[in-house]
Amino acid sequence: MYAEERQRAIADLITEHGRAAVNELAERFAVTGETVRRDLDVLERSGHLRRVHGGAVPMRAIRIAESGVDVRAETNPADKRAIGAAAARFAPHDGGTLLIDAGTTTIEAARSLPRDRTLSVFTNSVAVAGVLAMTMTAGRGGHTLDLHILGGRVRGLTQAAVGVSAVSALARLRVDVAFVGTNALSVGQGLATPDPDEAAVKAAMIAAANRVVVLCDSSKLERDDVVSFGSLDDIDVLVTDDGITTEFSHELTDKGVEVVIA
Repeated sequence: MYAEERQRAIADLITEHGRAAVNELAERFAVTGETVRRDLDVLERSGHLRRVHGGAVPMRAIRIAESGVDVRAETNPADKRAIGAAAARFAPHDGGTLLIDAGTTTIEAARSLPRDRTLSVFTNSVAVAGVLAMTMTAGRGGHTLDLHILGGRVRGLTQAAVGVSAVSALARLRVDVAFVGTNALSVGQGLATPDPDEAAVKAAMIAAANRVVVLCDSSKLERDDVVSFGSLDDIDVLVTDDGITTEFSHELTDKGVEVVIA
């Protein structure tokens, strides 16, 4: 295969799958890692992709436009339900405190919270609060769910409370566990999201928690976004699906992140 043919094939592969690692491409095309890196450099210069740590992603991986909750809910719904259920196992023990971020995957975690314990839950999500309000007493066997909604301006796009009020409230909190969503996660940038106000709230959530559990389907992995709100050092657990690459999983594990496949 000529270099130009291989490069076209690499570009098509990354466009189709959303990302590719250097070692996987080298094995697929029976070339060295150095050859793949040269191919990726050529493709990046021509505007076909963007290099990231260990591989490449499509140019569309970084974008300003955000999808609303209704659109996100229709994207990878089965994976999100599984991730939410797996994340719920990290809820604190009886009498513990839990902070839940806004997002379609965190909504699934809220639906899956165990009912065999008393919990105090704080959230900035209108949707999460709605889900939990419906289950505050139903089927809890005498256990209670103490629900607190953080104040602030509600972004219609994400149904999340943001702004000074939300950040100030979080600065006064200390919780056992935080379930945090993200629009992107990479080794180089860490956790990222398109909106600065959402980023400020997410960063405050991380600062308020003794343990941070990130919920993120694999379509958001090895991607960057506009505003970083946390590093890999801030993450205790990542709950994702089996679309995560072996290389990226190992990189996260080497950084001290526990990777859980839902």
